[in-house]
Amino acid sequence: MPDDPAPEIDVHEARRRVQAGSAFVDVRERDEYRAVRTPDARLLPLSDFMQRWEAELPQDREVVVLCRSGARSGRVTEFLLARGVEAVNVAGGILAWEEEGLPVEKG
Repeated sequence: MPDDPAPEIDVHEARRRVQAGSAFVDVRERDEYRAVRTPDARLLPLSDFMQRWEAELPQDREVVVLCRSGARSGRVTEFLLARGVEAVNVAGGILAWEEEGLPVEKG
Protein backbone atom coordinates (compact mmCIF):
# COMPACT_ATOMS: atom_id res chain seq x y z
CA MET A 1 0.00 0.00 0.00
CA PRO A 2 1.38 3.44 -0.83
CA ASP A 3 2.57 5.77 1.92
CA ASP A 4 0.47 8.61 0.53
CA PRO A 5 -2.24 9.87 2.86
CA ALA A 6 -5.84 9.08 2.03
CA PRO A 7 -7.41 11.48 -0.48
CA GLU A 8 -9.37 14.18 1.32
CA ILE A 9 -12.16 16.57 0.44
CA ASP A 10 -13.59 19.43 2.46
CA VAL A 11 -17.04 19.24 4.04
CA HIS A 12 -18.72 21.29 1.31
CA GLU A 13 -17.39 19.00 -1.42
CA ALA A 14 -18.42 15.99 0.70
CA ARG A 15 -21.97 17.30 0.92
CA ARG A 16 -22.04 17.94 -2.86
CA ARG A 17 -20.83 14.41 -3.60
CA VAL A 18 -23.35 12.82 -1.23
CA GLN A 19 -26.16 14.85 -2.79
CA ALA A 20 -24.93 13.64 -6.20
CA GLY A 21 -25.16 9.98 -5.15
CA SER A 22 -21.99 9.01 -3.31
CA ALA A 23 -22.47 6.73 -0.31
CA PHE A 24 -21.84 8.44 3.06
CA VAL A 25 -20.53 6.48 6.03
CA ASP A 26 -19.76 7.68 9.56
CA VAL A 27 -17.20 5.46 11.33
CA ARG A 28 -17.48 7.03 14.79
CA GLU A 29 -18.86 4.98 17.65
CA ARG A 30 -22.56 4.86 18.53
CA ASP A 31 -22.37 7.31 21.46
CA GLU A 32 -20.55 9.88 19.30
CA TYR A 33 -23.11 9.42 16.53
CA ARG A 34 -26.05 9.80 18.92
CA ALA A 35 -24.63 13.09 20.22
CA VAL A 36 -24.27 14.76 16.80
CA ARG A 37 -24.57 13.41 13.26
CA THR A 38 -25.10 14.45 9.67
CA PRO A 39 -28.60 13.70 8.36
CA ASP A 40 -27.39 11.52 5.46
CA ALA A 41 -24.53 9.43 6.85
CA ARG A 42 -24.95 5.75 7.60
CA LEU A 43 -23.35 4.65 10.87
CA LEU A 44 -20.77 1.90 10.54
CA PRO A 45 -18.69 2.15 13.74
CA LEU A 46 -14.98 1.47 13.46
CA SER A 47 -15.38 -1.20 16.17
CA ASP A 48 -17.72 -3.15 13.82
CA PHE A 49 -16.21 -2.07 10.53
CA MET A 50 -14.13 -5.15 9.69
CA GLN A 51 -17.09 -7.49 10.20
CA ARG A 52 -19.62 -5.40 8.28
CA TRP A 53 -18.00 -3.32 5.52
CA GLU A 54 -18.22 -5.83 2.66
CA ALA A 55 -21.92 -6.50 3.21
CA GLU A 56 -22.94 -2.92 3.95
CA LEU A 57 -20.89 -0.62 1.72
CA PRO A 58 -21.51 -0.28 -2.01
CA GLN A 59 -18.73 -1.54 -4.25
CA ASP A 60 -20.03 0.29 -7.33
CA ARG A 61 -19.87 3.95 -6.29
CA GLU A 62 -17.75 6.31 -4.27
CA VAL A 63 -17.84 6.11 -0.47
CA VAL A 64 -17.39 9.37 1.46
CA VAL A 65 -16.00 8.55 4.93
CA LEU A 66 -16.53 10.73 8.03
CA CYS A 67 -15.40 10.56 11.67
CA ARG A 68 -14.85 13.13 14.43
CA SER A 69 -11.77 14.89 13.04
CA GLY A 70 -10.64 12.94 9.99
CA ALA A 71 -8.10 10.54 11.53
CA ARG A 72 -10.17 7.35 11.80
CA SER A 73 -11.93 8.04 8.52
CA GLY A 74 -8.53 8.51 6.88
CA ARG A 75 -7.49 5.03 7.98
CA VAL A 76 -10.80 3.58 6.75
CA THR A 77 -10.40 5.39 3.43
CA GLU A 78 -6.92 3.89 2.97
CA PHE A 79 -8.28 0.44 3.87
CA LEU A 80 -11.09 0.71 1.33
CA LEU A 81 -8.84 2.04 -1.43
CA ALA A 82 -6.45 -0.89 -0.87
CA ARG A 83 -9.41 -3.21 -1.51
CA GLY A 84 -10.48 -1.52 -4.72
CA VAL A 85 -13.33 0.56 -3.27
CA GLU A 86 -13.45 4.17 -4.45
CA ALA A 87 -13.31 6.16 -1.20
CA VAL A 88 -12.49 9.64 0.03
CA ASN A 89 -11.94 11.08 3.52
CA VAL A 90 -13.79 14.12 4.85
CA ALA A 91 -11.08 16.48 6.14
CA GLY A 92 -11.84 17.72 9.64
CA GLY A 93 -14.70 15.29 10.15
CA ILE A 94 -17.91 16.17 11.96
CA LEU A 95 -16.07 18.97 13.79
CA ALA A 96 -15.46 20.78 10.50
CA TRP A 97 -18.96 19.89 9.25
CA GLU A 98 -20.53 21.57 12.28
CA GLU A 99 -18.09 24.49 12.24
CA GLU A 100 -19.06 25.26 8.64
CA GLY A 101 -22.73 25.36 9.61
CA LEU A 102 -23.78 22.33 7.57
CA PRO A 103 -26.90 20.43 8.73
CA VAL A 104 -26.57 18.21 11.80
CA GLU A 105 -28.96 16.33 14.06
CA LYS A 106 -28.33 16.20 17.81
CA GLY A 107 -29.43 14.02 20.68
